[in-house]
Amino acid sequence: MNKNKFLYKIKATVAVALCATVLGACTDNFYDINKNPAEPNEEEIEVGNYKLGAFFSQMQNIVYPVQENAYQMCQNLVSDVYGRYLTITNDGWKTNYAIFNAPLGWLSSPFNDPFDQIYGAWGLIKTAYDEDANRAHYFALAQILRVAAMHRVTDSYGPIPYSKVANGNIVVPYDTQEEVYNAMFTDLNDAIAVLTDFVEKYPDSKPLKEFDQVYGGDYVKWIKYANSMKLRMALRIAYGDPVLAQKMAEEAVSQKYGIILTNSDNAYNVFPKNPYHKVCTEWGDSRVCADIVTYMVGYNDPRLGQYFTTTSPDEKFTGKLEVPKDAFLGLRSGITIPSKSWGMQYSNVTFTNSSKVLWISASELAFAKAEGVLRGWNMGGGTAESLYKEGIVLSFEQWNASGSGDYMNDDTSKPADYTDKSFPAKALSTITIKWKTGADFETNLEQIMTQKWIAMWPLGMESWSEQRRTGYPRFFPVVVNDNADQSLTTKLAARIPYPPSEKENNLTNYNAALQLLGGADNYSTKLWWDKKTNKP
Repeated sequence: MNKNKFLYKIKATVAVALCATVLGACTDNFYDINKNPAEPNEEEIEVGNYKLGAFFSQMQNIVYPVQENAYQMCQNLVSDVYGRYLTITNDGWKTNYAIFNAPLGWLSSPFNDPFDQIYGAWGLIKTAYDEDANRAHYFALAQILRVAAMHRVTDSYGPIPYSKVANGNIVVPYDTQEEVYNAMFTDLNDAIAVLTDFVEKYPDSKPLKEFDQVYGGDYVKWIKYANSMKLRMALRIAYGDPVLAQKMAEEAVSQKYGIILTNSDNAYNVFPKNPYHKVCTEWGDSRVCADIVTYMVGYNDPRLGQYFTTTSPDEKFTGKLEVPKDAFLGLRSGITIPSKSWGMQYSNVTFTNSSKVLWISASELAFAKAEGVLRGWNMGGGTAESLYKEGIVLSFEQWNASGSGDYMNDDTSKPADYTDKSFPAKALSTITIKWKTGADFETNLEQIMTQKWIAMWPLGMESWSEQRRTGYPRFFPVVVNDNADQSLTTKLAARIPYPPSEKENNLTNYNAALQLLGGADNYSTKLWWDKKTNKP
């Protein structure tokens, strides 16, 4: 990355054409001398969507990476593994994230890909807004998408460039993670205010209908999404800055349009090829992780068949490596893989090529509110118990599973042991499902986080981040630890190291970032919000 590199990496022909259109002076026909330029009419609102629309698709496709290569490098091999939803079957990857020794090239994609693809589009939308205040609603949505992508980056690495990024240049000083979160909250608040004002004035207008793959241009749903992001991020910093966390959470649920409450408002990206299906089924590089399967098997969870396939044992593998037939059996994370074909015997995802890609769900947010109430926050009504049950019901509805009533009243079932002959392990948790009235804070928190983790499938980044934050659910240790810090075997990864390119091309800012990080650039240094002292 050259020091003066600008991140306009949209396909050259499209970028040149769209940029010329966006930056052109084409407003002469739309304004008269007596009109307030900050109040466009309906015709003016629609003008410009074709100029800017393509940039929103680009941003949406990297918020939760949907292109299969980007998904694999930015999500599948990192947070899907650390969140214990999926694990690696490819025996060719002798070093990887699961054993805390990923190749240097792997460290770059989760950092560089979002920066390149978000800021290339974001910079052009910002330029359009700077030239014409009528485009404020476009920039508000761009800000929401920027936050949605960058909060994943900061939760992977820690301090990142954010507030000082301008004109597409990311070779700038880093912010502390605390500063990044403060700036993201500000950006969300500003975007919510702009979009709220817009929908009040133009309730039937959907300028980006043809380009918005998530909500079809429905700004009310985007306001709910932005508030939902505020609540998600507020819980993330509950131990880092409890005062700000409570303030942001209470604002999120009390704002006029509030947060996502029903599955009809869940955020999904519709992409021609589902990346989970591509990576897991077509390529065979991943299978379902043992941790989530053992919890769900122990709980007799009716969603098992909606989430996972059963095993497909190969008769050429016998004895020690024998896999039972037609069972729900995940694969241990952090092991030596004998061969890809051996690993592919284990349970797989059920996603098809046409499955939508989830960003956030009503179920996750119900559990977030349950935790908020548990912490004494005003979540707009409901007890921790009622919201906990609501999260379970919403998840069952989301996956078209029956039996949520019996499930939530089960007070005996516990997570199962991992009984695979190759790498057996005892369950580390004895937490049951039925809400324990009168239990201590940590017991109820473990209940909430365990059920939230199951319901958030397959959001690996959220799973990994919430487990780091709270210590729940309790994950199996790795079998192989190829890192100098052997405590990672049970402590697990707190972050991933910065990409080598930052040391090579941005050394001054990289060295300053390590001071902001407060520790070595490795897998063990905790992030700013990772401050809980009594983790299990």
